[in-house]
Amino acid sequence: MIYTTFAELYDELMDPEMYHRWVQYFKQRVWLDMGPVLDLGCGSAALTLLLKQAGYQMEGLDFSEEMLSLATEKMTEDESFIPLYQGDMTDLRALGKYNAVVSTLDSLCYLADESELQLVFEQVYAHLIPSGHFLFDVHSLYQVDKVFPDYMYNYQDENEAFLWHSYPTDVKHAVEHELTFFVKEQETGSYQRLSEYHYERTYPLEVYVKLLKKAGFDRIEVSADFGKSSVKENSVRWFFSCTK
Repeated sequence: MIYTTFAELYDELMDPEMYHRWVQYFKQRVWLDMGPVLDLGCGSAALTLLLKQAGYQMEGLDFSEEMLSLATEKMTEDESFIPLYQGDMTDLRALGKYNAVVSTLDSLCYLADESELQLVFEQVYAHLIPSGHFLFDVHSLYQVDKVFPDYMYNYQDENEAFLWHSYPTDVKHAVEHELTFFVKEQETGSYQRLSEYHYERTYPLEVYVKLLKKAGFDRIEVSADFGKSSVKENSVRWFFSCTK
């Protein structure tokens, strides 16, 4: 495959197993045939499509037009149709009511600060039906403060090379990722460089719970490993299952 955008390359980095594990986690908590489900920060709709294939009535929202273009391509290949919206997750006023909202693979960690996170929680709460579910994951403090700083990963094959380097920032519990791809031009043999910087931020567990309660959620379950274990000091990702 010849990649022409960073979105296509970034999408290839995602581990398919993560999406399948998310489907199982979701199915254990949200019943079928209860109404529409919104995938918040759906990206290329990899999870959205899997949940639709599992029988859920899916819709998706993402800020990136490039990712939504990839999602449309995937739907065409799958011969599926899912309503997709381009927009900011802090403002869902144009959308309807949902039985469940799901946000995966640390999408909420891309929000700039605590006030934006609070806005998203309030918007999600407002767009859920009574007893609706909000499921999401975020990076843990351990992941951001211990694992990511100065983390490096390199990959290379005959057609492309990928460099990932994470840096600590001056902001507490925040990290910046420098992602660089070198993609071989088949006709000339030269390499095209594509780079992006991704800023992510997380918060202590009690901050997430406090903001969720402030938004109105009163039933909040927090776990690790897709709900299979309790949160530990070295858990890398936290999973939240909240009910309105």
